[in-house]
Amino acid sequence: MPATPATSHDVATALAEHGYLPDEGLATAVFLSMSLGRPLFLEGEAGVGKTELAKTIARWQGTELIRLQCYEGIDASQAVYDWDYSRQLLHLRAAEATGEASRTNTSDLEGQLYNERFLLKRAILRAIDHGSGQPPVLLIDEIDRADDEFEAYLLEVLSDFQVTVPELGTFSAATPPIVILTSNRTRDVHDALKRRCLYHWVEHPTFEREVSIVAMRVPEAGDVLARQVAGAVEALRGLSLYKPPGVAETIDWATALGRLGVTQIDETVVEQTLGTVLKYREDQSRVRDHGVAAIVRQAFERGLLNG
Repeated sequence: MPATPATSHDVATALAEHGYLPDEGLATAVFLSMSLGRPLFLEGEAGVGKTELAKTIARWQGTELIRLQCYEGIDASQAVYDWDYSRQLLHLRAAEATGEASRTNTSDLEGQLYNERFLLKRAILRAIDHGSGQPPVLLIDEIDRADDEFEAYLLEVLSDFQVTVPELGTFSAATPPIVILTSNRTRDVHDALKRRCLYHWVEHPTFEREVSIVAMRVPEAGDVLARQVAGAVEALRGLSLYKPPGVAETIDWATALGRLGVTQIDETVVEQTLGTVLKYREDQSRVRDHGVAAIVRQAFERGLLNG
């Protein structure tokens, strides 16, 4: 079982060893979250690496990642627990077929049906009732897509790390899971939930850090191409696009260019592979109106800087 990190530097080193390069602020936030046993609330634009951070922490800790993808209308039956009604019905029919139902009083029969073996443990209950092993990482992804009622319920659960199932009793976490909540800020999350968590706004990486990320994730790209791709993405993010490219798109673009045998980008290559990094036609049109040559020029300028 990995030891709790002693410093934020230990966190940064461990995450880098598992394929994630955090900045100092994010490494500090993760360190404090793990040291204090507090959920970490990450906000930022889509694609800046919020979800990937939770996956990397799970790899680093050698534990299970339990992911709860939030959406409008999600409730306890999808997020916490439900009963396996089909298996309960089969059990009831089997009891009737064997005559057991006629020999068993109603209360005992109900007790058989509402037994833990018929309980469907969803993400939150699985994370809380994880047993005596290494606590999992519970990723509550895109909490901003859920509604107010679910948010209020989640606040209660994260305060005590316990869930009550009326038919069975209360499940409590002997060791709370590592909890990461993410939001793309499609709406404001209530202050009460944020107060329960440590908070960090995740920025797009700086140019040099994005170069390092590409070099680590796509080593076949080479230093020159890595710098040019990072420079081109930096230019794209400055165009007020509907969906600016995230780190995942940067990695995809570098991977695609490497697969094509490209060692330096040019206008033709950018035109042919623009769909790898920009996923909306309107954004592609904006780039072409701005001028692909300008993007390539900035990519070359950034690629040569300290190169």
